[in-house]
Amino acid sequence: MKYIDEYRDPETARHYAAALARVTTRPWTIMEVCGGQTHAIVRFGVDEFLPDKITLVHGPGCPVCVTPVELIDKAIDIASRGDVIFCSFGDMLRVPGSARDLFSVKAAGGSVRIVYSPLDALKLARDNPSKEVVFFAVGFETTAPANAMAVFQAAQQRIGNFSILVSHVLVPPAMEAILSSPRCRVNAFLAAGHVCAVMGFHEYEPIAARYKVPIVVTGFEPLDILQGITMAVMQLEEGRAEVENQYARAVRREGNVPAQELITRVFRVAPRKWRGIGEIPRSGLALAPEFERYDAEKRFGVAHLRTDEDTECISGLILQGVRKPRECPAFGTRCTTDRPLGATMVSSEGACAAYYRYRGQKPASA
Repeated sequence: MKYIDEYRDPETARHYAAALARVTTRPWTIMEVCGGQTHAIVRFGVDEFLPDKITLVHGPGCPVCVTPVELIDKAIDIASRGDVIFCSFGDMLRVPGSARDLFSVKAAGGSVRIVYSPLDALKLARDNPSKEVVFFAVGFETTAPANAMAVFQAAQQRIGNFSILVSHVLVPPAMEAILSSPRCRVNAFLAAGHVCAVMGFHEYEPIAARYKVPIVVTGFEPLDILQGITMAVMQLEEGRAEVENQYARAVRREGNVPAQELITRVFRVAPRKWRGIGEIPRSGLALAPEFERYDAEKRFGVAHLRTDEDTECISGLILQGVRKPRECPAFGTRCTTDRPLGATMVSSEGACAAYYRYRGQKPASA
């Protein structure tokens, strides 16, 4: 645990808290983009170390959380077919669609399997030529290279019974959508370190310049987050709006160029719907024309399906940093980890799940 413990040292955390108290003179609201950062903040009480003037709000950085209900319904439609082996990461099986979830399909006899890599699904396709194998390709830029590689290998190996249901979203357009909203109260961002490990952080520089907002690429341990917050607050207090890299041990400005090239080869930028937020232009990935034959939406004729979001679930407001989980009247009552209304209570990176687990199971008004 040595190399983890050094990023969780209480004495160093107190040092950062003291430094923040010295430099903070005005109220500031900072949004962490990544759900992994959210869970670290809530689990380790990072926000409780901060001066009262600093408020943390939680952004749309959980790919499970932002997958819209209608895409879950498309997955359920495909997975319910007798000739399909439907593959997914585990979190997605419990995300509610409009009427049921993928676990219900599995319980009813559907061939729904949890895998740990899209290449596992590709192997299933090779081993089961009489079945259609579909992988639920959910994620931000972080998982896009592996999903692109699976499609690329399927094309190279001429595996015709493999396809992916694409639900890839991109972080920078979501940040711009938040900053453009009249309800925006975000003064600075902690950018997701794993996304930047793939994509670099040069694409954030125009956003910082245009909206005059500091962006700090940040890791996922408590001291990473405290240092990232300190760097952001120092920029705000000094009147700067730059992109800085706290996570230098894993992230370079240019990112992973071969991974970016593979993403560009297999995917194209497209509009994408976000749960509770709606469609954001150029905020997602779709398969490039050369690889469209691996598009499960088209292969199974489900692209036309439309579903309205549950109006009781306020996940959209939570994902935009407008509300916090315990401000939802359904939190801990009609919405629990056993019976979730929305994906933010399901995902291992969801803000509602973090608050339910670590901060009590009743709404703030209770």
